[in-house]
Amino acid sequence: MKIIIDEHSGCCNGVARAIKRAEEALAQNNTLNCLGPIVHNEAEIERLGKMGLRTVSIDDFPNLKGEKVLIRAHGEPPHTYHKAGIYSIELIDCTCPVVLALQKKIKSAYEQISVMGGKVVIFGKKGHAEVNGLVGQTHSNAIVVDSLAQFKELLEKGTLTTDMPVELFSQTTKDPQEYEELGNYMTSIFPKGMVNIHNTICKQVTSRHHTLVDFAKKCDIIFFVCGKESSNGNVLYELCRSINPRSYRVEFARQIDRSLIKENDTVGICGAASTTRWQLESASEYILAEK
Repeated sequence: MKIIIDEHSGCCNGVARAIKRAEEALAQNNTLNCLGPIVHNEAEIERLGKMGLRTVSIDDFPNLKGEKVLIRAHGEPPHTYHKAGIYSIELIDCTCPVVLALQKKIKSAYEQISVMGGKVVIFGKKGHAEVNGLVGQTHSNAIVVDSLAQFKELLEKGTLTTDMPVELFSQTTKDPQEYEELGNYMTSIFPKGMVNIHNTICKQVTSRHHTLVDFAKKCDIIFFVCGKESSNGNVLYELCRSINPRSYRVEFARQIDRSLIKENDTVGICGAASTTRWQLESASEYILAEK
């Protein structure tokens, strides 16, 4: 048996930055509030929780007057900053620079296209933390679609029509291929110049898709480590499984079924943009431990 940990797996820069900022703040004070789960990764939340990180919601702001609250990499809509100001809350803003740039692009596009009767369409998961922050840049007037099929349904209902200008953006962690298919379909049915497609999927995510395909091909069996709420994890795991049917998703190392491993297997361990390096190493150690 041989174990390979995917060198390209592990936290993306935005998530790693937020975790580091949280650790630094906790080193100075024994507690810190985080607006929502700092990462869609239960194991990492548990680790930071033991250090004093508390997950709070915006409804808790009245009880947090004068305290510090960390904004995670996903970002937040404008009203969050406004409400924090009302209660004199000090924000540690860890919005990923890629997400922050996307928020600004959407805000600018909305201001221009709304006066023309157009729409901002966001390809993303409705209710996802990042998407909530993006939609907030349009005063909640953006249309969110999770698939090409969903987009077609909106056309059938008349929510969207091909005679209106559209600015198309994507959540940074969505599937690049699915986004390309949506964009191609829109340009095929809308009059020329009516659709402006923005390339807003994170380059790290796009690169991860390519490297994961190569990694999955060279392994006999794969254990994909990620939180069950990870949007990026859902996409990457399905990609991994499409290449290698012997792919299994786990949230904790202890969930790995070692009986699935054959004697001469090359075992691959990989994860999502929200999976920490220590979790990948922990999975390897668990596999090698005596049964």
